[in-house]
Amino acid sequence: MGTAPFTVDPTAAALVVVDLQNDFVRAGPPQEVPDARTTLPVVASLIDACRNASIPVLYTRYTAGPIATHFGWCSPECGPEIRSCWPGVERRYTDRSEPLLGHDIVDEFVPAADEIVVDKYGYGSFENTSLDHSLRARGVRQVWLVGTVTQICVEETAREGFRKGYEVVVAADAVSSFDPDLHTAALRNLAQKFALVVDAAALADAASAHQDRPGLAS
Repeated sequence: MGTAPFTVDPTAAALVVVDLQNDFVRAGPPQEVPDARTTLPVVASLIDACRNASIPVLYTRYTAGPIATHFGWCSPECGPEIRSCWPGVERRYTDRSEPLLGHDIVDEFVPAADEIVVDKYGYGSFENTSLDHSLRARGVRQVWLVGTVTQICVEETAREGFRKGYEVVVAADAVSSFDPDLHTAALRNLAQKFALVVDAAALADAASAHQDRPGLAS
């Protein structure tokens, strides 16, 4: 699907999991993205493949709070009445028996002790966050993206990464949206000018091949 002038390269890659949080993924919240739940097995499998190959895995969380920003113009659910994606705010979901923290990453995959979680206050994952420094400290030059929402936070993260000089790879079957048409259009646009767009299996296969190469530390 992609036309980028580079190929998947696990030797200098990191997997960035964008905003797979309870307040987006679980059933019933005001900002629910039902399609995100269908991608969780694919994302979990890719996380495992990257961990086994010693490819860094990082997570981002969309973070809102009592101080209003201009992002509230488009996401009033993040305001003080509903408090979507506020740290420390519990919510009940119809697919879970117990209340969960809406800001937390879903329990289908729990970040390991050495995996960084980046809180962000806008759509992109690089702007005013530690993500760029965390990637460069690990020698990363290729960023593999999965998560939600395709045409908002995933696309903005891809564009920011492109502007910072990273090779950006988007796993088409591991990103999700509440609007199928915008999902498809965003992937087409990214593939045309900003990123290599592939299926997650291509990334998992590359990670497995990297894992099997001689001398790789476990």
